[in-house]
Amino acid sequence: MEKSFFNHSAVKVAEELIGKFLVRNMKGKECAYMITETEAYDGFEDKASHAYRGKTKRNEVMFRDAGHIYIYLTYGMHNMLNIVTGDKGYPAAVLIRSVNEISGPGRLTKKLSITKTLNTKLLEENSKLWIEDRGVKIQKRQIKQTPRIGINYACEWTDKPYRFILED
Repeated sequence: MEKSFFNHSAVKVAEELIGKFLVRNMKGKECAYMITETEAYDGFEDKASHAYRGKTKRNEVMFRDAGHIYIYLTYGMHNMLNIVTGDKGYPAAVLIRSVNEISGPGRLTKKLSITKTLNTKLLEENSKLWIEDRGVKIQKRQIKQTPRIGINYACEWTDKPYRFILED
């Protein structure tokens, strides 16, 4: 995908990523999986976002140009794959939660050997992780939009419909 695809709001990118393919080159072999679930994290006001309290060493990649990879460790054991979206300086990202054969963001990163070594890299073939449009047509009615999960601490942001799921 061109960098311009990611240079939109996190919510728009999260929805449009459904049906695109996450491609990983591991040891010279390409593996591609259709993205089936995403969540958007949008800016300074979003209490569920890592950028809510401002720029830190951990989240500084969220303030970069769209198309950068943001990997963070959760619960001390699971890497989470996020893609930076929108304008430089405005912290927004999309969490890739599931692909067609792998359910759950921790399982996804484990299966695809996605580690913190990819943090801050651009989402492109040189980084061995990228997104492709392989011509799959997803209708809006096939995408379920729901509140994000696991963010009960985020007050009024808990119920924002920023999660997108491909329905069977």
